[in-house]
Amino acid sequence: MPIPVFLELVEIKAKTASVLPFILGACYSWYNFHSIHPGLLLAFFVSMFLFNMAVDILDNYNDYHHAVDEKNYKQNTNIIGREHLSLRLVFGLMISMILVSAAIGITIAYVTGWPVLVMGVLCYLVGIFYSSGPRPLSSLPLGELFSGPTMGFMITLLCVYINTYQDFTWNWPTILGVILISLPDTLWISNLMLANNTCDLDEDEKNQRYTLSHYLGRKNSVRLFVIMNVIAVLALVLAVFVGIAPWTVLLSLLALPVIIKNVRLFRAKQIKKETFPCAIKILAVGSAAQALSYLVYIIFTL
Repeated sequence: MPIPVFLELVEIKAKTASVLPFILGACYSWYNFHSIHPGLLLAFFVSMFLFNMAVDILDNYNDYHHAVDEKNYKQNTNIIGREHLSLRLVFGLMISMILVSAAIGITIAYVTGWPVLVMGVLCYLVGIFYSSGPRPLSSLPLGELFSGPTMGFMITLLCVYINTYQDFTWNWPTILGVILISLPDTLWISNLMLANNTCDLDEDEKNQRYTLSHYLGRKNSVRLFVIMNVIAVLALVLAVFVGIAPWTVLLSLLALPVIIKNVRLFRAKQIKKETFPCAIKILAVGSAAQALSYLVYIIFTL
Protein backbone atom coordinates (compact mmCIF):
# COMPACT_ATOMS: atom_id res chain seq x y z
CA MET A 1 0.00 0.00 0.00
CA PRO A 2 1.53 3.36 -1.00
CA ILE A 3 2.29 5.68 1.91
CA PRO A 4 -0.04 8.50 0.70
CA VAL A 5 -2.91 5.99 0.49
CA PHE A 6 -2.12 4.63 3.97
CA LEU A 7 -2.03 8.14 5.42
CA GLU A 8 -5.42 8.88 3.88
CA LEU A 9 -6.82 5.56 5.11
CA VAL A 10 -5.86 6.43 8.71
CA GLU A 11 -6.92 10.05 8.15
CA ILE A 12 -3.60 11.42 9.33
CA LYS A 13 -4.74 15.02 8.77
CA ALA A 14 -7.26 14.67 11.58
CA LYS A 15 -4.73 13.51 14.18
CA THR A 16 -4.56 16.95 15.78
CA ALA A 17 -7.81 15.84 17.45
CA SER A 18 -5.81 13.43 19.63
CA VAL A 19 -2.27 14.84 19.69
CA LEU A 20 -3.18 18.30 20.98
CA PRO A 21 -5.35 17.07 23.91
CA PHE A 22 -2.40 14.81 24.79
CA ILE A 23 0.01 17.79 24.86
CA LEU A 24 -2.53 19.79 26.86
CA GLY A 25 -2.87 16.99 29.40
CA ALA A 26 0.90 16.84 29.86
CA CYS A 27 1.10 20.62 30.33
CA TYR A 28 -1.80 20.61 32.79
CA SER A 29 -0.13 17.85 34.80
CA TRP A 30 3.09 19.78 35.14
CA TYR A 31 1.49 23.17 35.87
CA ASN A 32 -1.03 21.96 38.47
CA PHE A 33 0.65 18.86 39.94
CA HIS A 34 4.35 19.30 39.03
CA SER A 35 4.44 15.67 37.95
CA ILE A 36 5.43 14.03 34.66
CA HIS A 37 6.30 10.39 33.92
CA PRO A 38 8.03 10.54 30.49
CA GLY A 39 8.17 6.76 29.90
CA LEU A 40 4.49 6.21 30.70
CA LEU A 41 3.61 9.34 28.73
CA LEU A 42 5.41 8.04 25.63
CA ALA A 43 3.77 4.61 25.96
CA PHE A 44 0.35 6.22 26.27
CA PHE A 45 1.00 8.35 23.20
CA VAL A 46 1.88 5.30 21.09
CA SER A 47 -1.15 3.38 22.35
CA MET A 48 -3.48 6.32 21.80
CA PHE A 49 -2.13 7.11 18.33
CA LEU A 50 -2.34 3.50 17.14
CA PHE A 51 -5.91 3.14 18.33
CA ASN A 52 -6.88 6.47 16.78
CA MET A 53 -5.55 5.27 13.42
CA ALA A 54 -7.31 1.91 13.85
CA VAL A 55 -10.64 3.66 14.54
CA ASP A 56 -10.31 5.73 11.38
CA ILE A 57 -9.53 2.59 9.36
CA LEU A 58 -12.57 0.93 10.93
CA ASP A 59 -14.69 3.95 10.05
CA ASN A 60 -13.66 3.72 6.37
CA TYR A 61 -14.04 -0.08 6.43
CA ASN A 62 -17.57 0.02 7.83
CA ASP A 63 -18.64 2.94 5.66
CA TYR A 64 -17.56 0.90 2.64
CA HIS A 65 -19.61 -2.11 3.74
CA HIS A 66 -22.68 -0.15 4.82
CA ALA A 67 -22.81 2.17 1.81
CA VAL A 68 -26.14 2.17 0.00
CA ASP A 69 -24.93 4.51 -2.73
CA GLU A 70 -22.87 1.93 -4.66
CA LYS A 71 -21.83 4.03 -7.64
CA ASN A 72 -20.94 7.39 -6.15
CA TYR A 73 -19.87 6.79 -2.55
CA LYS A 74 -18.63 3.20 -2.45
CA GLN A 75 -16.58 3.25 -5.65
CA ASN A 76 -15.63 6.91 -6.03
CA THR A 77 -15.59 8.50 -2.55
CA ASN A 78 -14.58 5.84 -0.02
CA ILE A 79 -10.81 5.28 -0.16
CA ILE A 80 -11.12 1.48 -0.05
CA GLY A 81 -13.23 1.36 -3.19
CA ARG A 82 -11.52 4.25 -4.92
CA GLU A 83 -8.01 2.81 -4.44
CA HIS A 84 -9.14 -0.85 -4.85
CA LEU A 85 -7.63 -1.82 -1.49
CA SER A 86 -7.68 -5.42 -0.29
CA LEU A 87 -10.31 -5.78 2.42
CA ARG A 88 -8.24 -8.52 4.07
CA LEU A 89 -5.19 -6.23 4.21
CA VAL A 90 -7.22 -3.32 5.60
CA PHE A 91 -8.87 -5.52 8.24
CA GLY A 92 -5.57 -7.13 9.26
CA LEU A 93 -3.88 -3.75 9.59
CA MET A 94 -6.72 -2.48 11.77
CA ILE A 95 -6.77 -5.52 14.09
CA SER A 96 -2.99 -5.42 14.50
CA MET A 97 -3.10 -1.77 15.57
CA ILE A 98 -5.91 -2.44 18.05
CA LEU A 99 -4.10 -5.41 19.62
CA VAL A 100 -0.78 -3.58 19.99
CA SER A 101 -2.55 -0.53 21.38
CA ALA A 102 -4.49 -2.64 23.89
CA ALA A 103 -1.34 -4.49 25.01
CA ILE A 104 0.42 -1.19 25.74
CA GLY A 105 -2.66 0.13 27.51
CA ILE A 106 -2.91 -2.94 29.76
CA THR A 107 0.77 -2.54 30.67
CA ILE A 108 0.20 1.10 31.62
CA ALA A 109 -2.81 0.06 33.72
CA TYR A 110 -0.69 -2.55 35.49
CA VAL A 111 1.77 0.17 36.51
CA THR A 112 -0.62 3.03 37.29
CA GLY A 113 -3.80 1.30 38.47
CA TRP A 114 -7.26 0.15 37.40
CA PRO A 115 -8.64 3.64 36.48
CA VAL A 116 -6.60 3.54 33.26
CA LEU A 117 -8.18 0.20 32.39
CA VAL A 118 -11.72 1.52 33.00
CA MET A 119 -11.14 4.74 31.04
CA GLY A 120 -9.38 2.83 28.28
CA VAL A 121 -12.22 0.32 27.91
CA LEU A 122 -14.73 3.18 27.65
CA CYS A 123 -12.63 4.83 24.91
CA TYR A 124 -12.26 1.53 23.04
CA LEU A 125 -16.00 0.87 23.18
CA VAL A 126 -16.82 4.32 21.82
CA GLY A 127 -14.13 4.01 19.14
CA ILE A 128 -15.32 0.59 17.96
CA PHE A 129 -19.06 1.25 18.08
CA TYR A 130 -18.61 4.68 16.54
CA SER A 131 -18.90 3.06 13.11
CA SER A 132 -19.77 -0.57 13.94
CA GLY A 133 -22.93 -2.51 14.62
CA PRO A 134 -26.41 -2.29 13.10
CA ARG A 135 -26.75 1.34 14.27
CA PRO A 136 -23.29 2.93 14.49
CA LEU A 137 -22.92 6.02 16.67
CA SER A 138 -21.72 7.97 13.63
CA SER A 139 -25.05 7.34 11.88
CA LEU A 140 -27.07 8.54 14.87
CA PRO A 141 -27.53 11.98 16.44
CA LEU A 142 -24.97 10.89 19.06
CA GLY A 143 -21.70 11.19 17.17
CA GLU A 144 -20.91 14.71 18.35
CA LEU A 145 -21.84 13.78 21.93
CA PHE A 146 -19.35 10.90 21.99
CA SER A 147 -16.51 12.07 19.74
CA GLY A 148 -15.71 15.38 21.47
CA PRO A 149 -15.81 14.19 25.09
CA THR A 150 -13.98 10.94 24.28
CA MET A 151 -11.09 12.59 22.45
CA GLY A 152 -11.06 16.04 24.01
CA PHE A 153 -11.82 15.19 27.64
CA MET A 154 -10.87 11.52 28.07
CA ILE A 155 -7.45 11.80 26.40
CA THR A 156 -6.64 14.80 28.58
CA LEU A 157 -7.92 13.05 31.72
CA LEU A 158 -5.98 9.87 30.94
CA CYS A 159 -2.83 11.91 30.35
CA VAL A 160 -3.27 13.78 33.64
CA TYR A 161 -3.96 10.58 35.58
CA ILE A 162 -0.97 8.71 34.09
CA ASN A 163 1.34 11.60 35.00
CA THR A 164 -0.04 12.03 38.52
CA TYR A 165 -1.38 8.58 39.45
CA GLN A 166 0.65 8.48 42.66
CA ASP A 167 -1.17 11.59 43.99
CA PHE A 168 -4.32 11.76 41.85
CA THR A 169 -7.55 12.31 43.83
CA TRP A 170 -10.92 11.48 42.33
CA ASN A 171 -12.95 14.46 43.51
CA TRP A 172 -15.07 17.16 41.90
CA PRO A 173 -12.42 19.95 41.94
CA THR A 174 -9.97 17.68 40.10
CA ILE A 175 -12.50 16.45 37.54
CA LEU A 176 -14.05 19.88 36.95
CA GLY A 177 -10.57 21.32 36.40
CA VAL A 178 -9.86 18.78 33.66
CA ILE A 179 -13.32 19.35 32.15
CA LEU A 180 -12.73 23.11 31.94
CA ILE A 181 -9.20 22.91 30.54
CA SER A 182 -10.28 20.34 27.94
CA LEU A 183 -13.57 22.05 27.03
CA PRO A 184 -12.19 23.97 24.01
CA ASP A 185 -10.76 20.78 22.48
CA THR A 186 -13.93 18.87 23.34
CA LEU A 187 -16.15 21.41 21.59
CA TRP A 188 -13.85 21.87 18.59
CA ILE A 189 -13.64 18.10 18.05
CA SER A 190 -17.44 17.80 18.29
CA ASN A 191 -17.68 20.68 15.84
CA LEU A 192 -15.45 18.75 13.45
CA MET A 193 -18.06 16.02 13.23
CA LEU A 194 -20.95 18.49 13.20
CA ALA A 195 -19.40 20.34 10.27
CA ASN A 196 -18.74 17.07 8.44
CA ASN A 197 -22.32 15.87 8.96
CA THR A 198 -23.75 19.23 7.93
CA CYS A 199 -21.75 19.20 4.70
CA ASP A 200 -22.66 15.55 4.04
CA LEU A 201 -26.31 15.94 5.01
CA ASP A 202 -27.78 15.04 1.62
CA GLU A 203 -25.36 12.16 0.98
CA ASP A 204 -25.86 10.78 4.50
CA GLU A 205 -29.62 10.75 4.11
CA LYS A 206 -29.25 8.81 0.85
CA ASN A 207 -27.19 6.26 2.78
CA GLN A 208 -29.74 6.18 5.63
CA ARG A 209 -27.40 7.91 8.09
CA TYR A 210 -29.56 10.15 10.25
CA THR A 211 -27.09 12.30 12.13
CA LEU A 212 -27.61 15.27 14.42
CA SER A 213 -27.64 17.55 11.39
CA HIS A 214 -30.59 15.59 9.99
CA TYR A 215 -32.66 16.31 13.11
CA LEU A 216 -31.52 19.89 13.64
CA GLY A 217 -31.61 20.91 10.02
CA ARG A 218 -28.85 22.74 8.20
CA LYS A 219 -29.59 26.20 9.64
CA ASN A 220 -29.70 25.10 13.29
CA SER A 221 -26.62 22.93 12.80
CA VAL A 222 -24.67 25.98 11.66
CA ARG A 223 -25.98 27.95 14.65
CA LEU A 224 -24.81 25.21 17.02
CA PHE A 225 -21.41 25.25 15.29
CA VAL A 226 -21.09 28.97 16.02
CA ILE A 227 -22.28 28.66 19.65
CA MET A 228 -19.78 25.90 20.43
CA ASN A 229 -16.94 28.03 19.04
CA VAL A 230 -17.98 30.93 21.28
CA ILE A 231 -18.10 28.70 24.38
CA ALA A 232 -14.70 27.21 23.50
CA VAL A 233 -13.06 30.66 23.41
CA LEU A 234 -14.75 31.71 26.67
CA ALA A 235 -13.48 28.51 28.33
CA LEU A 236 -9.90 29.43 27.38
CA VAL A 237 -10.24 32.72 29.24
CA LEU A 238 -12.08 31.22 32.22
CA ALA A 239 -9.35 28.60 32.76
CA VAL A 240 -6.83 31.40 33.33
CA PHE A 241 -9.08 33.31 35.73
CA VAL A 242 -9.79 30.27 37.92
CA GLY A 243 -6.06 29.54 38.11
CA ILE A 244 -5.76 26.18 36.31
CA ALA A 245 -3.94 27.70 33.35
CA PRO A 246 -1.10 30.26 33.29
CA TRP A 247 -1.60 33.81 32.02
CA THR A 248 0.23 32.91 28.81
CA VAL A 249 -2.83 30.92 27.70
CA LEU A 250 -4.48 34.29 27.05
CA LEU A 251 -2.01 34.58 24.17
CA SER A 252 -4.06 31.89 22.46
CA LEU A 253 -6.63 34.63 21.81
CA LEU A 254 -4.25 35.75 19.06
CA ALA A 255 -5.81 32.89 17.10
CA LEU A 256 -9.23 34.56 17.37
CA PRO A 257 -9.07 36.27 13.92
CA VAL A 258 -8.43 32.88 12.27
CA ILE A 259 -11.28 31.28 14.21
CA ILE A 260 -13.72 34.11 13.38
CA LYS A 261 -12.73 34.06 9.71
CA ASN A 262 -13.34 30.33 9.38
CA VAL A 263 -16.60 30.43 11.34
CA ARG A 264 -17.86 33.08 8.90
CA LEU A 265 -16.78 31.02 5.90
CA PHE A 266 -18.62 27.97 7.22
CA ARG A 267 -21.72 30.01 8.03
CA ALA A 268 -21.81 31.28 4.46
CA LYS A 269 -21.88 27.82 2.86
CA GLN A 270 -21.51 24.20 3.87
CA ILE A 271 -19.67 22.43 1.06
CA LYS A 272 -17.39 19.51 1.96
CA LYS A 273 -14.38 20.36 -0.22
CA GLU A 274 -14.65 24.12 0.26
CA THR A 275 -15.69 24.80 3.86
CA PHE A 276 -15.34 21.60 5.91
CA PRO A 277 -11.61 22.41 6.16
CA CYS A 278 -12.72 25.49 8.15
CA ALA A 279 -13.60 23.23 11.09
CA ILE A 280 -10.23 21.47 10.76
CA LYS A 281 -8.40 24.82 10.76
CA ILE A 282 -10.31 26.04 13.81
CA LEU A 283 -9.45 22.86 15.70
CA ALA A 284 -5.81 22.89 14.61
CA VAL A 285 -5.18 26.60 15.22
CA GLY A 286 -7.28 26.93 18.38
CA SER A 287 -6.02 23.75 20.05
CA ALA A 288 -2.42 24.40 19.04
CA ALA A 289 -2.60 27.96 20.37
CA GLN A 290 -3.94 26.71 23.72
CA ALA A 291 -1.38 23.91 24.08
CA LEU A 292 1.61 25.98 22.89
CA SER A 293 0.74 29.01 25.04
CA TYR A 294 0.57 26.63 28.02
CA LEU A 295 3.88 25.06 27.00
CA VAL A 296 5.58 28.45 26.65
CA TYR A 297 4.94 29.25 30.30
CA ILE A 298 6.27 25.88 31.46
CA ILE A 299 9.44 26.13 29.35
CA PHE A 300 10.30 29.62 30.63
CA THR A 301 9.65 28.74 34.28
CA LEU A 302 11.70 25.54 34.45
